[in-house]
Amino acid sequence: MRKVKFSMEQWELEAPFRITGHVFHVIDMLHVTISENGIEGRGEAAGVYYLGETGASILANAESVKQDLELGADRQTLRSLLPAGGARNAIDCALWDLEAKLSGRTIWDLTGIAPEKTQSFFTIGYDTPEKMAAKALALNSSKLKVKLTGEQPLECISAVRKVRPDAEIIVDVNQGWSFAQLVELAPKLKALDVSMIEQPLPRGGDDELEGYSSPVPLCADESCLNTAEFEQAARRYQVINIKLDKTGGLTEALDLARMAQACGKDLMIGNMVGTSLGMAPGYVVAQLCKYIDLDGALYLNSDREYPMTFDQGFMSRPESELWG
Repeated sequence: MRKVKFSMEQWELEAPFRITGHVFHVIDMLHVTISENGIEGRGEAAGVYYLGETGASILANAESVKQDLELGADRQTLRSLLPAGGARNAIDCALWDLEAKLSGRTIWDLTGIAPEKTQSFFTIGYDTPEKMAAKALALNSSKLKVKLTGEQPLECISAVRKVRPDAEIIVDVNQGWSFAQLVELAPKLKALDVSMIEQPLPRGGDDELEGYSSPVPLCADESCLNTAEFEQAARRYQVINIKLDKTGGLTEALDLARMAQACGKDLMIGNMVGTSLGMAPGYVVAQLCKYIDLDGALYLNSDREYPMTFDQGFMSRPESELWG
C-alpha cells in the first residue's frame, strides 16, 4: 500500500517581488511525498494566487484525495478527482517522480522528450526605471523578462534597453493595461526590439484582442489556464504560457503543449516561484517552448538539495535525486 504525506512549507524570498497589484515576501508551498515499496516520489506547488488559492486551500484539496492515492489512484484518475490547480500539480508531479523511480527509467524515457541545452529568461520585478536598469545591468544573461505595470511602462523598458542593448527582452504586464494602452504602447515596444508581450489585459477582459493585429506577439498567461481554455485563447494570442500550477500538473501541461503546437502557436513555460523541485517538471515542458522562464528558485533565500544551477541563464538538467 502506498504512503502519502502532505506538508506546508514557507520559503522566504531574498527581496520583495513586485508585479501588477501584488508584492510577495514569502511563498507558501505544498510538499507532497508518495512512497511505494520503499521508493519515494516528490512534488511541490505554490498554487494560483489570482484564483484565490492559498496554502490552506491547496492543502485541503490534497487531503481530500489522500485515501484515493493510498489505494493506487494514477495520474489520469487524479484529473477526475481534483480540478486543475496547485494541489493537483504537486500530486501529479510526485506521481511522475514515483513512476520514474519505480521503473528505473528517467522522465525523458517516460515522456519521450529529449533534453537539450536550455536557457531561461531572468526576471526583473517592477521598480523604478533606475533600479530596473541596475538589475538588468547586473544580470549575467542575454535573456531578460521585465515586469511592467500601468505606471511608467515605457520609461521602465527604455531604461532597461538602454543598459542592455545586447539582450533579448520580453515583458510581462500581469493584466495591468487597458486595450487602449496596449494599442498605444505595442508599436513603441516593437521599436525597442521587445520580442513578446505577456498578458497585457485582464483575464476575462481581453475580447478586444480578437481581430487586433499586434506588432509584437502577445502571450496568454492568466487568460489560458489549461486545455479547457485553449480554444478561446488561440483566437486572441500568438503564444501560450504554460504553468504547472495552472494546468494542475505535468500531465495536462504536456496535453496543452501539444494542442498549441498543432495549431501553430508558440509556447512559453513559466512558474509561480518555487524551489528546484518545482522547476524540474517545468524543464521537461521547456524542451517544447520558444520562451523559457524557470528562474523561480533564484528568488528564494535557499533551495532544496541537488538544486538546478544556472550559468549565464543556461540551466543544468535536474538530477534524478531531485526529481524524475
